[in-house]
Amino acid sequence: MFKQVTEIDKNALEAIVGKQWVSFKDEIHPDYTHDEMTQYGCYEPELVILPGCTKEVSKILSYCNENHICVTVRGAGTGLCGGCVAIEGGVVMSMMRMNRILEIDENTMTCTLEPGVLLMEIIEAASERNLLYAPDPGEKSASVGGNIQTNAGGMRAVKYGVTRDYVKGLEIVLADGTILNLNGKTSKNSSGYSLKDLIIGSEGTLAVVTKIIMKLLPKPKMMTSLLIPFDELKKALEFVVKVMQLPEVATTIEFMEKEVIQDAQDYLGKDFPNKEYNAYLIVSYSGNSTKSMETMIEDCAELALKEGAIDVFISDTEERQSSIWDARGAFLEAIKNSTSQMDECDVVVNIDKVAEFCQFSKELSARENIRIRSFGHAGDGNLHIYVLKDDLNEEEWQRKVKICMDELYAEAIRLKGQVSGEHGIGHAKVEYLKDSLEDRQIDIMKGIKAVFDPNGILNPGKVIK
Repeated sequence: MFKQVTEIDKNALEAIVGKQWVSFKDEIHPDYTHDEMTQYGCYEPELVILPGCTKEVSKILSYCNENHICVTVRGAGTGLCGGCVAIEGGVVMSMMRMNRILEIDENTMTCTLEPGVLLMEIIEAASERNLLYAPDPGEKSASVGGNIQTNAGGMRAVKYGVTRDYVKGLEIVLADGTILNLNGKTSKNSSGYSLKDLIIGSEGTLAVVTKIIMKLLPKPKMMTSLLIPFDELKKALEFVVKVMQLPEVATTIEFMEKEVIQDAQDYLGKDFPNKEYNAYLIVSYSGNSTKSMETMIEDCAELALKEGAIDVFISDTEERQSSIWDARGAFLEAIKNSTSQMDECDVVVNIDKVAEFCQFSKELSARENIRIRSFGHAGDGNLHIYVLKDDLNEEEWQRKVKICMDELYAEAIRLKGQVSGEHGIGHAKVEYLKDSLEDRQIDIMKGIKAVFDPNGILNPGKVIK
């Protein structure tokens, strides 16, 4: 379908960026063949190129489009659904050389940056100016460009929203090399269709993002977390609906079970503050006055005890906060470390259906006699469910993981949920997305793809086929 990359193509692309920024065939590092989920396979690109500016991106795409060479755009490679791997070969274009924070404008409360900037870097740069970069995806070594391509969420989404809610403007390059600027620093825009929002979450299938304008917020002066244990997960998750009805919106509402906490402890070699109960919620509040914080904490704590919580532990010091959030941040790596292989879904359901979905996953685990771990963002219904191989042989693992993933996605669809809350579709979840949407919706998506990328060179085989 696509033209293979030849020595002539290599030379032409080297002329655009310089030889030191191109790797060809056997020179390519194995890291470029996969993302964080090797479960979904390793795919070798024919060439890897690292552009240094928008004009270089434009020239690369123009050349590849004219020669019908497919291009897979890649950030830090921390994705979890095979979205940045070259399943059709061709060129991988890494954006990690374009990694500058270009401006922090305190007058308009915006930050202009390139896509290779890491999440941890923009968080730190904003904080140094007493500002808040509100999106809070768990993987802080991810690139901001990658976060935009998957519309990453995170733990603060309950109060602040997800990445999409903070993207004010984008500079993009279309498949034919055309450079477009979508929106800017203005606070409002009702001027035609929002092309900017089509790009967010498109996983590199519509255009390449080369510059980003993000909204910043004033940084809250204080944050306090409540660790709330329950004797069973069902009670904890049913309490979430009550928390959401309180006058003050919580910053985060996370759920976890004893087994995942133990995995994190083993992985970190660091004790969790309390681990004797079956299920826990972490509810955090942020604010600017001691009085308002005390009111939020008291309201939540009183309601928790009334609704069946065993206790409420308040973490209002840096040490206590660290002991909780270090463990929470390590859950994914801890689960990976506890097994030989795993598969993952990040379905999202209505918050009043979270308990029902988690109960279903427990019943599925028992029925199939396979270990399933879960944790997630209880406050927005986004669940991270992991099916673990452990000691199963390969044939049995492939059979059981297929059954489990099929049933988990089918249950999410039955509950009127969605296939992905924040990790995207990539190539691993294409069929599940297709099952979850009406045929007409898929046709419209294909039509949008054809307008942006008529030759289909951008990230083929991802999201829709």
